[in-house]
Amino acid sequence: MSPKIQPRVPRGMRDILPQRMLQRQYVIGEIEKIFQRFGFEPLQTPVLELRETLMGKYGEEAEKLIYDARHREGKEDLSLRYDLTVPLTRVVAMYPELVKPFKRYQIAPVWRAERPQKGRYREFYQCDADIVGSKSMLADAEIVTMVVAVLRQLGFQSFVTKINNRKILTGIGQYAGVPAERRGGLYRAIDKLEKIGAEGVRAEMAQNQIPTPAIDKVMTLIARPANAFGELRELLGDVPIAMEGLEELKQLAAYLDDAGVPRANYTFDVSLVRGLAYYTGPIYETIVTEPKIGSLTGGGRYDELMGLFGNQALPMTGTSFGIERIIDVMDELAMYPASIGKSVTQVLVTVFNRDLIGASIRLANQLRAAGINADLALDTEGLGKQLKYAAAKSIPFALIIGPDENAAQQATLRNLASGEQVQVAQDQVADALERNLRA
Repeated sequence: MSPKIQPRVPRGMRDILPQRMLQRQYVIGEIEKIFQRFGFEPLQTPVLELRETLMGKYGEEAEKLIYDARHREGKEDLSLRYDLTVPLTRVVAMYPELVKPFKRYQIAPVWRAERPQKGRYREFYQCDADIVGSKSMLADAEIVTMVVAVLRQLGFQSFVTKINNRKILTGIGQYAGVPAERRGGLYRAIDKLEKIGAEGVRAEMAQNQIPTPAIDKVMTLIARPANAFGELRELLGDVPIAMEGLEELKQLAAYLDDAGVPRANYTFDVSLVRGLAYYTGPIYETIVTEPKIGSLTGGGRYDELMGLFGNQALPMTGTSFGIERIIDVMDELAMYPASIGKSVTQVLVTVFNRDLIGASIRLANQLRAAGINADLALDTEGLGKQLKYAAAKSIPFALIIGPDENAAQQATLRNLASGEQVQVAQDQVADALERNLRA
């Protein structure tokens, strides 16, 4: 006899049971509504990509988290997708006939070998929306506007989208005189400002061998208040790439104002870095201010990524929604509608005894044909047991067809929450149920 296997899942991964799945489906459905309202179309790509497709796109630290995969007889080096952005660029390179601007969304799992923690898993879903083929800051404004619309659709109130521009960060490095080979350490330190504070950032810059005069200049810049465009222009006026980034943010701000995006829901923050190496322009990240759980969305402009596939570069911008964190926050704040997470079944059609199985089958399928989610009891050993099953599953109604009801072509419709019940003609049960479900 072979040894018994202990049932478990790999670290950082999990089963998603029905109640949780219903919540996930609700969140994904609401997000899809907004994606489509903004003119984005769905796309699906393979779980596995050629390893060469993924490598060299995310930066050395991120690429350490990529899972490799290979069939025992396979001749291709494969990896599980790390995100949905690089697969998008591969699709655009393969199908040049796609009409531009190409607005696509994709909702699918990705894999990263990260240290598991609250709100962070090794297998998780991403929701991405991207615009390919537009240089205009109007495309970036559409992304930010859509982010705010999605979160408001889900019921979020206390959140803010932080916006910066990689060109400004590059300009800060140039202005401060940080050697090009040290700028990666500079940006990584700046990115930790909120976590470790100004003194912590100073110490990390020094550890990264950035000269003290350069550190002083950088800290002077990132200490500026949000939206301090005038002061930044004055300090960075001799750095062309920084001025280009500031002008882009000025246009973006004007478009967001035109779109009516509340100022409470976005701000400009020169300390925002974003970790991925491929960003080239505006970057954005949304955080919930209460409770503090980290970012819910993140994205930006990445105009040069297409060039890595040997094709002419195309301007691209987009964002990714952290579904897992969104669900965690919605759980913590009890944000789901009361019906979400309960049974999808609207009524249990009971079986009174073996002689009446046929009547129950016919009524269940009559209800299903009318668009009502009807579960047919499979245990015929007792009505009480069937009703306990319905209560445990949070099914709101039950139909009972006893010998007397069946002889009169009637059924008893019972509200399992209140205990109230009424006699209904069998050919009118669907109408009666719909009225009660709406009540």
